[in-house]
Amino acid sequence: MKIIHVVFILFLISWPVCSMAQIEHEEPVTLGIGQPAPDFNLKGTDGRFYSLNSFSKAKVLVVIFSANHCPTAQAYEDRIIAITRDYQPKGVHLVMISSNDNQALNLSELGYTDLGDTYEEMIIRAKDKKYNFPYLYDSDDQKTALAYGPVATPHAFVFDSSRKLKYEGRIDAQEKPGSGHGEDLRNAIDAVLEGKNPSPATTKVFGCSMKWSWKKEYTEQLYKKWASLPVTVNEISVDGIKEIIQNKSKKLRLINVWATWCGPCTMEFPDFIIIDRMYRGRDFEFVSISTDKLENREKVLTFLKGQQASNNNYIFSGSDIYQLIEAVDPNWKGALPYTILVEPGGKIVYRQPGTINPGKMKKLIVEHPLIGRYF
Repeated sequence: MKIIHVVFILFLISWPVCSMAQIEHEEPVTLGIGQPAPDFNLKGTDGRFYSLNSFSKAKVLVVIFSANHCPTAQAYEDRIIAITRDYQPKGVHLVMISSNDNQALNLSELGYTDLGDTYEEMIIRAKDKKYNFPYLYDSDDQKTALAYGPVATPHAFVFDSSRKLKYEGRIDAQEKPGSGHGEDLRNAIDAVLEGKNPSPATTKVFGCSMKWSWKKEYTEQLYKKWASLPVTVNEISVDGIKEIIQNKSKKLRLINVWATWCGPCTMEFPDFIIIDRMYRGRDFEFVSISTDKLENREKVLTFLKGQQASNNNYIFSGSDIYQLIEAVDPNWKGALPYTILVEPGGKIVYRQPGTINPGKMKKLIVEHPLIGRYF
């Protein structure tokens, strides 16, 4: 009997642990039509905290789960702003919530944006786009997203005056900006304002998947893969540099001229690695050119390996540094670091003596016609 009791106790102890582990990794169930809006207490980009009570006077409350980084979400930003502007006078309040776990969001998923989904970056996006609605942060514990169950960004939920769900789904069926005007969401809001049930009450949602806190495994594997990629540095002559600047590729080419003995150069180099990993899946290429003496090639390579710089790296093989300066850009006076952004065909569209502003550089890249924010 004692043995049986011990086994039974062990079974009771271990069973809930397995169940909780399963629940933790399951996708949350999307809120059903007719269910009440789950309450929340979230910080907005304006520094204020918002709850359901903050919108108590609204005839209709629209909650949209979105994200800075997602190309689909970015494609709908102007439409959401327009819907807020058109319906706010009618007693409709709209709030947007960002819930992605930033640890589950990897750099390769930032290829269509200049901003990730951190609270600080949300503030920047809200100011850039002049959001006319509260933009709330839910990424630390994702409790609000778990309660509402969005499946992708953007995902809209429309509640009536008693805060019962009347519609959930897409904003409209046309992702490309200018091709849709938020028809599905507008129709749902109109119906609720008229005391009617939207038809359809639910629609499928297309967009970026939610980055739940338990979805970090792929990011960890990807970063390990990047860390294992070979890092090389090749010699390059003046003619080779001229060929790189001519940029006969079909890619936007970011070129950084640097040296290991240059403090600002080595301090900013990690920013270039981040930029490279964000956009290397697009029509983009990062190239570094070291001005170190050729006999210091191993020192250069050691530094690059420490940075996991698996991009194209070069070290100047010539003895006349002024020939290098002229080959890179006749407008360059020679101080390091020096960075240029070159279009296919060799047109320099950006030049920066000294260190770059990483945020401005990302925005410049993603808003270039060759790259873009949308699919």
